[in-house]
Amino acid sequence: MGQKISHAELLELKRWNTPTIYNGWEQITNQDISRDGINLEPVNDYLPYIGPMVGYAVTVVIEPGNRMHLKSNPDSWKQYREYIASVAGPKIVVVQDLDKPVIYGAFWGEVNSNIHRALGCIGTITDGGIRDTDEMNNAGFKALARGVCVGHAWSTPIRWNCEVEVFGRKVLPGQLIHADKHGFLIIPDEDQEKILEAARFMDSNECKTMIQSARSTSGKNTDEILAGFNQAEEEFRKSTISKFGEQEK
Repeated sequence: MGQKISHAELLELKRWNTPTIYNGWEQITNQDISRDGINLEPVNDYLPYIGPMVGYAVTVVIEPGNRMHLKSNPDSWKQYREYIASVAGPKIVVVQDLDKPVIYGAFWGEVNSNIHRALGCIGTITDGGIRDTDEMNNAGFKALARGVCVGHAWSTPIRWNCEVEVFGRKVLPGQLIHADKHGFLIIPDEDQEKILEAARFMDSNECKTMIQSARSTSGKNTDEILAGFNQAEEEFRKSTISKFGEQEK
C-alpha cells in the first residue's frame, strides 16, 4: 500500500483526537461507519498523555504462553527487526496475541519499546499485555493494549508482515491508523487524500453551529435555547450537505 499523504499532513492529523478524524472520515467514505475501520472491542490507552498517534501499520503475531515458538525459530527476533527496519515510518506496531483472552506475558516493555522507537516506530496497538509503562512513557512510545502484566513469558515474533486481527478489527501492513485514548481508526487508501480537509471542515462546522449555540445561552429562556439548538442543527446539516452531499451510510 502506497502512502497517500505527506508527512506534514500526518503531523496535522495528529493535532486532532481520533473522534474528530472519524467525524471527517464518515463524510467521505463508502464504508459502513458503524462497523468498518474502527475497533469493535474496548481498548485501553495506557499512555494517554502522549496524545494521538498517526502512522502506518507494521504487523506481528505472538503467543507468549507457548514456549515452543522460541525453539522453532531461534532467529525470529533478528528477522522480525529486519522487517521493521525495512519499512518507512512513522510506524505503528499492531500485535495480535494468540493467547487472548488470557495474558500470559507482554511483548512490550522498556527494552522492546526503546528498540522499536530507534527503528522509527511511534507506538503499538496490541490485544495482549504490556509492562514497564513508566519506562515506555520515558521512551515516548504510545501503547493501546488490552491489559498490563508482570512478565514477558515466552514472547517472540511468530509471523510478521501479515494480516492480523486486534480488538475485532482486521489490519493489513501499510494501512494508515489514527489512534488515541478513544480507540483507533484505520483510514482506507481511497479516503486518505480527503481525510484532512474533511476533518478540518467538520471541526469548524461544529464550532460555528452546535457548539456556538450551546455556549450562547446566557439570558435566554428554555424555549429560546431549544429554538437556538434547532436552528444550529439545521445550519450544521445544510453546511455538511453543501460540502459533501447527502450521506447514506
